[in-house]
Amino acid sequence: MDLKDPRAFRLRCREGRFKGNTAAVCPGKLQANVVILDKEWAYDFLVFCQRNPKPCPIVEITDPGCFEVARMAPGSDIRKDVPQYRVFEHGILTDEPTDVTDLWHDDSVAFLLGCSFTFDDALSTAGIKPRHIEMGVNVPMFKTAIRADPSNRLHGNYVVSMRPMLPHQIVAATSITSRYPFAHGR
Repeated sequence: MDLKDPRAFRLRCREGRFKGNTAAVCPGKLQANVVILDKEWAYDFLVFCQRNPKPCPIVEITDPGCFEVARMAPGSDIRKDVPQYRVFEHGILTDEPTDVTDLWHDDSVAFLLGCSFTFDDALSTAGIKPRHIEMGVNVPMFKTAIRADPSNRLHGNYVVSMRPMLPHQIVAATSITSRYPFAHGR
């Protein structure tokens, strides 16, 4: 299975031939988290991201109703090109489908936010092997007490990912991840 070419990988997802998280997929390429909202929520979310750029680094925003992520991924279909979506209603996880075409509306807006998986390959190349990749699991994530800067109806605390490493690797890891500002770097 080709997990290095982004277009081929998206096609596998679209066809339902890839399940799981995307850690170690498409090394050296920018990965993104996807948030899809109705247009009535999009402005509040845009402001939320601008006020909280480290946890919510905007990579691309689609026009309302447009499901192609034209600049970052020409030919893509954001409704089908992700291995699994997490659908929340009123803050509650209600579904985890592999295709959200039936949930897409003429006013849906997709936000792509940089993902920390982007720099895992660079850490590995430097000899700092991310444990979640070695174990074949998702990166550990933790809810913090750090409050995000709210925007109208949107508020909450930061969630952070963790990559265990030895103390002597911290300076190198900081230097490497700081090269990825659109992926929570540093």
